[in-house]
Amino acid sequence: MHNRVGRTLLVLSAVLALLTIGPATTASADTIQTGNSVCSMYVNSVGFGSYCSSGAAYMGGNNPPPTWRARLAGRPFVPCRDFPIPKGIRLPKAPDGKKWVLRVTITGYKLDTYNGGPEAHLERAYVPVGPAEENQCPFPDYMEPFWYYFQTNYPPPALVVKPTFTPRVNIPAFFSLTAESSMAYELDGTQSSYYSPGHNLTMRGMVVELKIDPGDGTPPFTCKTGMTPVDEPDGYDESQDPFHQINTCKHTYTRSSASQPDGMYTVKLTITWDVSYWVGKDADGWHSIGTADVSAVQRLPVQEVEAIGG
Repeated sequence: MHNRVGRTLLVLSAVLALLTIGPATTASADTIQTGNSVCSMYVNSVGFGSYCSSGAAYMGGNNPPPTWRARLAGRPFVPCRDFPIPKGIRLPKAPDGKKWVLRVTITGYKLDTYNGGPEAHLERAYVPVGPAEENQCPFPDYMEPFWYYFQTNYPPPALVVKPTFTPRVNIPAFFSLTAESSMAYELDGTQSSYYSPGHNLTMRGMVVELKIDPGDGTPPFTCKTGMTPVDEPDGYDESQDPFHQINTCKHTYTRSSASQPDGMYTVKLTITWDVSYWVGKDADGWHSIGTADVSAVQRLPVQEVEAIGG
């Protein structure tokens, strides 16, 4: 009998972040045992967790799953959904008659595959919508199963860009993940991942590195995470101007994004998670299992300095 680690504590929010689950550059596993109980832990690009087992195995069926087109049964595929803006994100006032939403869109999918195909991914953007725009993304009940393919127990990436919502040309833009978006826990309870009396299992994932391809043709750059050089939670000191920051996780755009598709640069992120576990009263503390990379894409508008807003 397998017991999945439960009660996930996820802390995260994002600015214009577009999540794409990609292949892990590394994947790791570890196993602990006491008596007849065995707990196997894993970390990969989809998530991390543990399974405690007494030897039972899961066997899948041999029938191929239906394609997405077959699942639709002639009904339209609606690739987008709207969600409330995540906590901790600061946006300018929405235009009159509109409100900000987090719009998530399934992109790159192929209907004649059973899982959307290898290029299928989620893209996220903060957009102002009125009634007409809201009607672009209804969410009929039959669409819900298509979103299961993108589930992960890593929090959605919560990228914050400072000092403005929209970066300005020739002014440094500082990138960070919120503290909430940089950590996730898998906490065992009385019904899950009970490894041994007095030895409950807890797993922790922390972002340790953020690689950013700014999307303007310049080389990617890498930022170490896990701590900030100032008291600000995102590493940006509001008492200083953009040219006098300690934070080195920055990029200066020299051209606006006006000529780009939808007027936004496509920023590619590689987020490295390090996962550890702690067993009950273990005096040795956290034990590292390994790391995994999660890919993400952010559509980011960049404006000339004289532009208003943001």
